[in-house]
Amino acid sequence: MTQRTLAGLLAVPLLVALWLTALLAPLPYVTYQPGFTIDVLGEEDGEEVIQVSGAPAYHDDGQLRFTTVFVTQPDTHVNLFELMGAWLDPDSAVYPYDAVYAPGETDRSSRQQGAQEMASSQDAAVAVALTELGHDVQTPVVERVVPGSPSDGVMRAGDELLGVNGEPVETLVDMAEAVSATPEGEPVSVRYRRDRETRTASLQREVIDGEPRIGIVMTTDFDFPFEVEVGVDPDIGGPSAGLMFALAIYDTLTKGSLTDGEVVAGTGTIAVDGSVGPIGGVDQKIAAARDDGASLFLVPPDNCADAAESPNGDMQLVRAETMSDALAAIKAWAADRDADLPRCTDSGSAGA
Repeated sequence: MTQRTLAGLLAVPLLVALWLTALLAPLPYVTYQPGFTIDVLGEEDGEEVIQVSGAPAYHDDGQLRFTTVFVTQPDTHVNLFELMGAWLDPDSAVYPYDAVYAPGETDRSSRQQGAQEMASSQDAAVAVALTELGHDVQTPVVERVVPGSPSDGVMRAGDELLGVNGEPVETLVDMAEAVSATPEGEPVSVRYRRDRETRTASLQREVIDGEPRIGIVMTTDFDFPFEVEVGVDPDIGGPSAGLMFALAIYDTLTKGSLTDGEVVAGTGTIAVDGSVGPIGGVDQKIAAARDDGASLFLVPPDNCADAAESPNGDMQLVRAETMSDALAAIKAWAADRDADLPRCTDSGSAGA
């Protein structure tokens, strides 16, 4: 055996080891893959997902499914084999690690944040659904007072805002609009409740962060007339099921099937004013809903441009700006499968 042949034979395992190391080395990327869907009108572990105490509940036919995405966790290492698999799968996606996770984020911190977001989304969903049904459940409450502002020394955290300039205030949007609409140079008359006592204050506006304000940071307190619980797996986190929770609660509290017995899926955060916010992984969520037999998929407006390019099969993509819009679209479609619905286009705007 020549020296050259011997060297070549010795180099082969080294090259193989180097290639395996390169292929299996962790890379700074995150993969998104279609997850599972859950029927919020159905059951989990033998119990209804939407549980109501103190009011009639109606469990009819039809399904309202929220969608999930399988995302590699912060502490999970992704190698080249896994990335290639995601790249070749038309329903999966690959993103830079830094575009998904913050520096120092861990599996534990990610789960904790997801659990908090899920809990908040459920509270907001109950509030929005009950508001849609005519219940007055939201009270603007002072979260904190800006030091040195017109409200400093007058108002304090926990004060319930009742009215501004003689008009009732029911939401944070009402409050902000009323303060902004106050004529230049005139004080803002605020009526509020503290320790069961109704009080009034006259406050001058100041320009704070470029906007005329009185120096209070508001939050929303909920007062529900009866109890509504959403029982989903606690390992599922994030806020993106908010819209579907709100729709399912509405359907459970009203007679008849909102979907006319059909399968409707969707995604989107829900704010207390009923607006639907953007989510991540819309392509993967559309794929999951498509594979689970949904006929209609509700899309947040900010995700419409991406959604319009997703392979959705025969499933219709409907643009949902608000809870009310989503309800109207589902009802119109349930009455007439050929109804003109707000749809997503590749520009992100609504089409007919």
